[in-house]
Amino acid sequence: MEKKVLVTSRSFGQVSDEAVRLLNKAGIQIDYMVSNFVLDEFERKIPEYDALIIGAHPFRPELFDTCPKLKIICKHGVGLDNIPVEAAHEAGVCVTNTPGTNSDAVADFAFALMLAVGRNLIYSVEEIKKGNVKPKYGNDICGKTLGLLGFGAIARRVAKRAFGFGMTVLAYDPYVAAAPEGLEQVKLCTLEEVLKESDYVSIHLPITPQTRGMIGREAFEMMKTGARLINTARGGIIDEDAVIEAVSSGKLAGAALDVLDTEPVAVDNPLLSTPGIIITNHVASYSKEALNAVSMICANNVISCLEGRDVLYSV
Repeated sequence: MEKKVLVTSRSFGQVSDEAVRLLNKAGIQIDYMVSNFVLDEFERKIPEYDALIIGAHPFRPELFDTCPKLKIICKHGVGLDNIPVEAAHEAGVCVTNTPGTNSDAVADFAFALMLAVGRNLIYSVEEIKKGNVKPKYGNDICGKTLGLLGFGAIARRVAKRAFGFGMTVLAYDPYVAAAPEGLEQVKLCTLEEVLKESDYVSIHLPITPQTRGMIGREAFEMMKTGARLINTARGGIIDEDAVIEAVSSGKLAGAALDVLDTEPVAVDNPLLSTPGIIITNHVASYSKEALNAVSMICANNVISCLEGRDVLYSV
């Protein structure tokens, strides 16, 4: 009987058909639920499938009781907060992700957001369309202090880019004891020190019970007046009401958020209408190179698992 994989990631195979051809060659049927994704329908259909390639939508632990055929869930990305990994293991289902494949793409995007919010780039673009040529002054990136919350693969790449701009780089990460080789210039600090001393704060933390809501009113009070915040990690780390207050009051000069607590963003979300806040649609990893690499890892892992071979990045 032909094996079947259900794809719900909106970016799988979108920049190249290489991963799709790989699955087809292995005799695996590919079905999609992307633009037409409905969670209830997804949950109803998964008992038909041997493998899943999914994005950021939730997967309830109870679903494992309904899908005895399922052998593997491949996260088309890195974060696993939407997948109940322990329940998967108990059900004998392999879970994989794709660490490191999008690190450069996300680091590039984080720095792009830093430049955009620092120099009021989006404001300038929108105002010139209206015929308003009056400038809004920004601040230099060069020579400023960048604070990194989290110091994993992506944050380390952001640090390297920051050195090219002559920035001083501070980092907070309770799981990192020393800066790695090549990044000795980075000063490891407490969370409070990073918040108090940084002109730009970029978030690179996972979402956990400990990090959820950790950047809220208390954190903003610690930050420099006129500092700016960038988040390409997970939306729930920031208290969104608090960041609106901080930017609106002038405590923060701006914020650039690629991730929100609820996605996709609702058109009436006040974040979208708050001057000084840039919102993008969780696209930091969306470079052609990164997306194709992620798709290829997922495709190879589906094939390997269904053929009884070892997979990459099993968690």
